[in-house]
Amino acid sequence: TYSAGITPFQVAVGDFNNDTRQDIVVTNQDNNTISVLLGYGNGSFANRVAYATGTYPVFAVVADFNNDTCLDIVVTNYNANTISVLLGYGDGSFAMQTTYSTGDRPGGLAIDDFNNDTRLDIVVSNAGNNTISVLLGYGNGSFASQKTYSTGAYPVSLAVGDFNNDTRPDIVVTNSYDNAVGVLLRYDRGAMKNEITFTPSAGAHLTCVAISDFNNDSLLDIVVANYGSNNLGVSLGYGNGTFENEMILSTGLESHPYSIAINDFNKDGQVDIAVVNHGTKSLRTFLGKGNGTFESQANYSTSFDFTPLAVSVGDFNSDGHSEIVVAYDDTDNLDVFVIYDIGDFSPRTTYSTDHWPTSIAFGDFNNDTRLDMVVTMEYYKNVAVYLGYGNGSFSNQMTYLVANGPSSVAVGDFNNDARSDIVVANYLENTVSVLLGYGNGSFARQKTFSVGFKPSSVAIGDFNNDSRLDIVVANFDSKSISLLLGYGNGSFASQTKYSTGSRSFSVVVGDFNNDSRLDIVVANFDSKSISLLLGYGNGSFARQVKYSTGTAPIFVAVGDVNNDSRLDIIVTNRDDNTTSVLLGYGNGSFTNQMIYSTGNLPLNVAVGDLNNDTRLDIVTNNYRDNTVSVLLGYGNGFFANQTTYSIGTTPAYVALGDLNNDGRLDIVSPNANGQSTLSSPIMAPTM
Repeated sequence: TYSAGITPFQVAVGDFNNDTRQDIVVTNQDNNTISVLLGYGNGSFANRVAYATGTYPVFAVVADFNNDTCLDIVVTNYNANTISVLLGYGDGSFAMQTTYSTGDRPGGLAIDDFNNDTRLDIVVSNAGNNTISVLLGYGNGSFASQKTYSTGAYPVSLAVGDFNNDTRPDIVVTNSYDNAVGVLLRYDRGAMKNEITFTPSAGAHLTCVAISDFNNDSLLDIVVANYGSNNLGVSLGYGNGTFENEMILSTGLESHPYSIAINDFNKDGQVDIAVVNHGTKSLRTFLGKGNGTFESQANYSTSFDFTPLAVSVGDFNSDGHSEIVVAYDDTDNLDVFVIYDIGDFSPRTTYSTDHWPTSIAFGDFNNDTRLDMVVTMEYYKNVAVYLGYGNGSFSNQMTYLVANGPSSVAVGDFNNDARSDIVVANYLENTVSVLLGYGNGSFARQKTFSVGFKPSSVAIGDFNNDSRLDIVVANFDSKSISLLLGYGNGSFASQTKYSTGSRSFSVVVGDFNNDSRLDIVVANFDSKSISLLLGYGNGSFARQVKYSTGTAPIFVAVGDVNNDSRLDIIVTNRDDNTTSVLLGYGNGSFTNQMIYSTGNLPLNVAVGDLNNDTRLDIVTNNYRDNTVSVLLGYGNGFFANQTTYSIGTTPAYVALGDLNNDGRLDIVSPNANGQSTLSSPIMAPTM
């Protein structure tokens, strides 16, 4: 956050001191100034320097008006009916303003060469008298008197581009009171034809217009922010000055979109859209597919404390990615948001299961180097196995009998034959079932082993360093975990129990004190805590140590989220709608929790690098929202605000795996209505 001036309204970006670093200029409505903030090239900025303008400056544009290779600034002064031109010295400072008359209530502003003299000219929209003004430049920083052209009612925003492919710049303007878009085609040296208007089918109270080529046909297209109808309208150009009927992109109920920025936010070579919403105090991005349409599930939204008025983009930290800068209505600050690539997800693919699937695990069950999937069904006494084709699709399910109430599943090689086996916790029979794999995608009949009361979660690891996998189970109704040491032939010793907190629901394994011995973490649903049991490396464990979490901690995951080579813990808190992150010190102790919001009723949590930036991210499934939340990691133990994706009805679990061999993690979630939902990632942005 950076201090601007009183009521900053709009932001423009340029290199004002010729140091190859992006700087910012902000218009300050209520103290008749602009603020210039010079960038350090690392995403931070120097304190502002203010320059006087006319009364109530609203829009600013940056360009070189006197051909000295130094950027200058032009500003529209809404209450003075003028523009101010401030010539730059190239060192980050500017000369005093020179003003030029415009029409009544000048607002929108754009720059181009309208008379083919290689000198930049200025065009302004005048909301008070329904005109635009064109001021031709002399190339020395001064301008001719305005020439005006009629528009529709209350033109507020404009943009310049060649809409009819005659190599001459044309003008598009939003007429807010007419709910119409006007196009003025250039036909002579600086002269414009009469306005051609078209009325968007679902647009009301148009506030902003931007242009780009959204469908890669080399013809310019238009996107308009429709404040009154809570949407964006995208109109593809025919290349003759006319446009297709608009395609509507909803920005949300009572969102009132206000300002638009265009950029390739996810570095896929396609043009994307960012919009700030005045009504919901939020920013949303729409990712372009390159064919004129946008990803329906690629809407990234983040909320603000204040009402946003303007959005702009620039690479402020020299990382090759655009950052987003936002100015607000009810604060004198502006914010810069760093964009990271995230794993956004394509529309889901569904696979049928029996009713109420509850848990998923991955493994290569037929030794074809492709990930396969096993799913537990709570009410059917069986597990379903899906063999993967390596392209993100799967075979029909094959089911195998287990005991009553299968609640959790894990995969490992329990008999050291280099084939994947399955272990299942049976909640209603107080057992685990072990199904040995034949290596061809099929499995032997189950063998059952007794555990504690109502086993809800199962994990595996070598707890006694004998190179044989062991099993640990969280017992929901007996305040304990059960440990079953493996013999390496698919059979196990009788259980040994260790005390935990009340209603231990989820269990995971990791080395939390860097002694090369596996430890255990359990989520205690009724005691707002997790329990850590440090392993001695001989199959026994120290007494539990508890750490506080949110309300009803239900699932736990581990990973190194701050890149210090020490394992950290992530927990979903069901009744708080949050996830807790506890950073590990590497000695078996942890920091106090940091809390992040999720969707409604988060259940499971998974950790993985969804955007291939070598930083771990968090995914939760939100049972009541029918969504998953993705929280992108910054690599220092902190996370961005959640992005949510529709995943299917009442998602009961979430798991990660590269199911289509594209080097990117995919999300799988079983849904309580009997479908398992798969999403495959594409690259996408976050702030």
